[in-house]
Amino acid sequence: MKRVNVSSGSPYEPVVGYSRAVRVGDRIFVSGTAPIMPDGADPPADPYGQARRCLEIIGAALEEAGATLADVVRTRVYLTAADQFDGFSKAHGKAFSEIRPANTTVVVATLLDPRWLLEIEAEAVVLSPAG
Repeated sequence: MKRVNVSSGSPYEPVVGYSRAVRVGDRIFVSGTAPIMPDGADPPADPYGQARRCLEIIGAALEEAGATLADVVRTRVYLTAADQFDGFSKAHGKAFSEIRPANTTVVVATLLDPRWLLEIEAEAVVLSPAG
């Protein structure tokens, strides 16, 4: 099977040694995705806005790998506080209300950037493998 790496263009990808997403056959794995804004702007201040931004980035990576959010079978979410669950869950619910992937949500002490309230990773399975 062919391996396809998807880059987001982050300067950290070559330094850390990771890809935004990796597709192998019919499976796509999307790295933990933070609410990074274009041009280094501050992320939204609320968990709903941050989750929406993360899902936009994930959707773009999936598209580049030949999939969509409809192909997602699992998400993992890392929240920096339990009281952010309602805001995050509204965004996740809008994106996946019909798809309903398996989900794990955990609360962590902190993320790399103190402005980030959450981070999301995803796995997708598509019907026709790339390559």
